[in-house]
Amino acid sequence: IQLFLRADFVVKSVIVILIAASIFSWALIFEKYRLFKRIEKSTESFEEKFWKSRSAESFYNSLTNRDKDPLANVFQSAMAELIKTKSKSSLIQSNRVSRVIEVSADKEIKLIEKHFTFLATVGSTAPFIGLFGTVWGIMNSFQSIAISRNTSLAIVAPGIAEALFATALGLLAAIPAVVAYNKFTSDSRKYSGRIENFSKRFISII
Repeated sequence: IQLFLRADFVVKSVIVILIAASIFSWALIFEKYRLFKRIEKSTESFEEKFWKSRSAESFYNSLTNRDKDPLANVFQSAMAELIKTKSKSSLIQSNRVSRVIEVSADKEIKLIEKHFTFLATVGSTAPFIGLFGTVWGIMNSFQSIAISRNTSLAIVAPGIAEALFATALGLLAAIPAVVAYNKFTSDSRKYSGRIENFSKRFISII
């Protein structure tokens, strides 16, 4: 707190930006962690029920809108199109259902990956924002030496401490954001593959 209060306006601004970015990153990390945990469970339950059902149409009619699952959403979109195109030829029907599945799957993955770019941005820019605060603080410390004509460490130590604090905060914000971004991107890719596998098997049934 003392380091923050002693810092000048620019270094204070850098510290506030980095703390805000870190708080939002952690909120996003917890939110996405819960999301992946939830959809992993709900998708597993959905697939199990689907493959045990007697027919796709009866299973579709039994679904409710309570616990929305990305894969269930894709399936419901596909079934709605399938029922709508019952009078069409099987080729036209399967082509239209394939397109609906593709669009619906893309929409669901985009919702899952929402705010991923924020984590990537924090991970790549936070160290440089912190470094900017450090450079600014050290520059002010050198100016203090020039004005006071005193090279004592006691004169420059507070300014350098404030400056290094900005770098530490930059790393504190960046490291979790980078780790989380890599993990969630991997999880999203796996889930996308899961949707794709289900879609292929569903189209083959059609």
